[in-house]
Amino acid sequence: MAEGWAKHLKPDLESYSAGTKKQGLNPYAIKVMAEVGVDITSHESKTTDELPTQEMDFVFTVCSDAHENCPYFPNGKVIHTGFDDPPRLTEAMSSEEEILSVYRRVRDEIKEMVTTIEKYME
Repeated sequence: MAEGWAKHLKPDLESYSAGTKKQGLNPYAIKVMAEVGVDITSHESKTTDELPTQEMDFVFTVCSDAHENCPYFPNGKVIHTGFDDPPRLTEAMSSEEEILSVYRRVRDEIKEMVTTIEKYME
């Protein structure tokens, strides 16, 4: 969702998204992003090993697992902006509406961070 918002709201920035392990695109994330007009269906699940680490100016970690396991980015300033992890929060939920509610909340929190990203880059 972070890469989707970054590409949608800040197209002048080169944005990448990756996790500590590949998990595929989450159908709930796709759905809640589509609700606000952001199509992430062409995004790929990547690991940080697949990123051009030498070229990063800023690295935003958005969950505690990524922050704790973030690789070294020699030219990048690492900024942790933690968010709840929707798959982890919803793994015991059975109600689709309850699950989507969690994804929507986190989607909106990430949007707010991306909207104000310049304050983190000072």
